[in-house]
Amino acid sequence: MDKFRVLYVDDEPDIREVAALSLGLDPALEIRTCASGQDALAQSAAWHPHLILLDVMMPEMDGPATLAQLKAAEGTAGIPVVFITARTQSYEVERFLSLGALGVIAKPFDPMELAGQVRRFLDGRRR
Repeated sequence: MDKFRVLYVDDEPDIREVAALSLGLDPALEIRTCASGQDALAQSAAWHPHLILLDVMMPEMDGPATLAQLKAAEGTAGIPVVFITARTQSYEVERFLSLGALGVIAKPFDPMELAGQVRRFLDGRRR
């Protein structure tokens, strides 16, 4: 069985570890993590994930800037991105969606529910 490849991008190592452990419990998901927007661009181009979970607030290159560069590059433009953020007021969510995000998952997330949330975003996508 082919697995869905999911890239989790967050500058906080503890959050990356919790997310990787949580998502890793789902046998249908293959998880990789990275700590920055620059790393996300490189890993996305090389690994071609089915979905990117992207922190909004990161140093140097934040989530929206990373999304813009992913969308601008031919090899990564079609990869769906879901923002992971504490910024979940309706006007902020609308802005993230208008930038091209597939959706938003609120931080702090529930580790027991994260894989289910991710699977809902992946439903209907071909492997």
